[in-house]
Amino acid sequence: MPTAIAVTSADLVLPPTDQQTPTAAVLPAPETQPLASAVADLQLLLDRYGYVIVVCPSSVPTATERRLYAVRSLLESDRIALVKTDLPPLGTAVLARQLRQLSVCDFSPGVVASAARLLAHYIYAGAVLGSVAKLDRVPVSLKSHLKGWMPGAQFAVLAGPVPQLVRIAPGAEPPAGPEFATQLVLARGQLQTEWPTATLAPRWQVQAVQEAPLPAESPRWWGTGRLVEFAAYLPDIAVLYQLVSSVRRETCHWCRMEFIGDRCGFCSAPLPTAAATEPRALTAGNHASAARVP
Repeated sequence: MPTAIAVTSADLVLPPTDQQTPTAAVLPAPETQPLASAVADLQLLLDRYGYVIVVCPSSVPTATERRLYAVRSLLESDRIALVKTDLPPLGTAVLARQLRQLSVCDFSPGVVASAARLLAHYIYAGAVLGSVAKLDRVPVSLKSHLKGWMPGAQFAVLAGPVPQLVRIAPGAEPPAGPEFATQLVLARGQLQTEWPTATLAPRWQVQAVQEAPLPAESPRWWGTGRLVEFAAYLPDIAVLYQLVSSVRRETCHWCRMEFIGDRCGFCSAPLPTAAATEPRALTAGNHASAARVP
């Protein structure tokens, strides 16, 4: 039985990559659902799947985050993982879909939950913006801020894995991209531009491009509605499986869940210091090599 993956809004549910990829459960916003109903809905998910992993963007309203913690507390369940991510909205949707892919593999719920932090490093999430004047989630120089007020200026901004910002102009180099095979998903806002498909995709050697509706949170996250959001990602479940399975697994000293990395995905307990200093089975550099699969 797959572990249930849940998200905080319907626009974080991208179409499945294949017939085996399950959908995600959508947890309604606090203002649209009474607390008792939220508790009952999550209890049904636990009864059906055993474990629930909730992908929670760090940008969600405080009321949403409080609701998630309140429901988990009322259920007194250690089988609910709240996985927070700093990825922008479209990148978060990609991450949620990758966890959906992994949920049907032979990984334990703890490994799937803790894999989110690993997978986020392989999602190149960014946007083309008509202005960076109100962008506060990615480092922007004063000079770029001033240029952000210029009519017609456009910027390519990468939020992660390494923040980058370049002004789009003839001959300008796009942000440094992935060194492994990816696909690209686009979500168009109010900005009219073909730069992601005409320039970025060829330079990043993207294998395929899909389009998705723009998440409702994207204009607030990026500081403008004049944008085209994009995310390059590893689409192949075989590569994702190899990436996750190559990392040494630990057992949480607090809740006894299995996990990878330096923190339990369910209770957030860190890896004990002694274990954290031991060599890992695979370094970050080796991960990148493992991801370079055609």
